[in-house]
Amino acid sequence: MSVRIAAAKRLNLSVLLAALLGLCSAHVFAAGNAEAGQAKSLVCASCHGQDGASVIDASYPQLAGQNEKYLARQLKMYQSGERDVALMTAQLIGKSEQDLDDLAAYYASLPAKSSEATGSDAEIALAQQIYKGGIASKGVAACSSCHGPDGAGNAQAGFPRISGQSVQYTAAQLIAYREGERKSDEVYGGMMRGVSRGLSDREIAALSDYISGLN
Repeated sequence: MSVRIAAAKRLNLSVLLAALLGLCSAHVFAAGNAEAGQAKSLVCASCHGQDGASVIDASYPQLAGQNEKYLARQLKMYQSGERDVALMTAQLIGKSEQDLDDLAAYYASLPAKSSEATGSDAEIALAQQIYKGGIASKGVAACSSCHGPDGAGNAQAGFPRISGQSVQYTAAQLIAYREGERKSDEVYGGMMRGVSRGLSDREIAALSDYISGLN
């Protein structure tokens, strides 16, 4: 068995284990109330837009259509400080767990936004290869294994929708994972940090553009 085949099998196994971890924890997730969440989202709209599409700053994530379980978990991590973004932590002070679940349900209920990749044919081809097939020689698993062929993620496992996010936001998250600055993948064994560690700046830029146009 070649080294490349062995590496690819290890990557597939790690992705499968991470998915199973997410699925095993799915039963403890309590769904929120989207209608209640809409009433609680007024402050959020100042940065994330009334329809969950940020137009103020491309570094803010698009929330519309984001998977509910993933979004609820991120909100709770912001509130606790486990995910260290001071602006978000301040906005969530005093909110109950039900409030956060309701907000997640509301944004998940909104239609997801779409965009369009603008890179060259060569950059798009590079990104497509990584997204669908990974880079076995560098320990980079295929993005589609967890995030799906269209970037919609896996709602049950808690894997996020990544399609339609701005190029700036996706690139910033991949770099933060690569540099160990974002650690919100602990529940999945540090999978995103492991994957992004093998990505160059060029590959991250190409992937971020490609992902923005998935639908």
